[in-house]
Amino acid sequence: MGEYTALNGTRTWFDVRGEGEPVVLLHGGFSDSREFTGNLDALNEHFRVHRFDRRGHGRTADAPGSITHQRMTEDTIAFLEQVVRGPARLVGYSDGGFIALLTALRRPELVSGLVLISSAFAADGFMMQPDPDGEMPQEVIDHYAEVSPDGAEHFPVVFRKLTDPANPDPSRTAEDLGRIECQTLVAAADDDLVHAEHTLALYRGLREAQLAVIPGASHAILHDQPELTTAVVTRFLTTEPKPTLIPIRRAQALAP
Repeated sequence: MGEYTALNGTRTWFDVRGEGEPVVLLHGGFSDSREFTGNLDALNEHFRVHRFDRRGHGRTADAPGSITHQRMTEDTIAFLEQVVRGPARLVGYSDGGFIALLTALRRPELVSGLVLISSAFAADGFMMQPDPDGEMPQEVIDHYAEVSPDGAEHFPVVFRKLTDPANPDPSRTAEDLGRIECQTLVAAADDDLVHAEHTLALYRGLREAQLAVIPGASHAILHDQPELTTAVVTRFLTTEPKPTLIPIRRAQALAP
């Protein structure tokens, strides 16, 4: 299934399923929307779920020029404007969560809520980054080749674009996080690639945030604990926040 639309001149694959309020799933880096199969795609039982493959990922071909976070954020904004046609809650995994965060900072009127799964707000939040001079595991390349219009031989081109040291640093600060006003769920694995301290900093920097740590999971949280992760995200998206009996951080965050 799925169809194509043009986002900033790039022919982009997307899929829409379910009925209700719009939710947009944003996949991680070096991956595509297939990673939501068997986990968060179950959200279409409650919502109208949109997902799309970013330029150079999955069923969307590479395009001329660089692949930066700024460009991927602009494509996400275009998707919200052209396909969703209004605000939506963004559910992002790993780098997709970072792009969701950047989108909320750029165009807050288009983001009605956030779910950030195993995500960071700065490059040093991850314990390691892909080496521009290194290689990705063969299974990542094979997964890319299964659906990429460009074929397996193009993967090194996309890899170089995504890891180019000349790409602008997209990192944000705790002060930036404080500008986000929508309800946000920060979720991470108990053995994540993102530093636990960084996950806490992300949670603490957001005014309207909830925190979930998924036990028995790695950075491959959607694979390791699909049912639990989906249940936590579903509960957050389908439940109105209630005042807690003994607020500590929330009382401070919401103080005038």
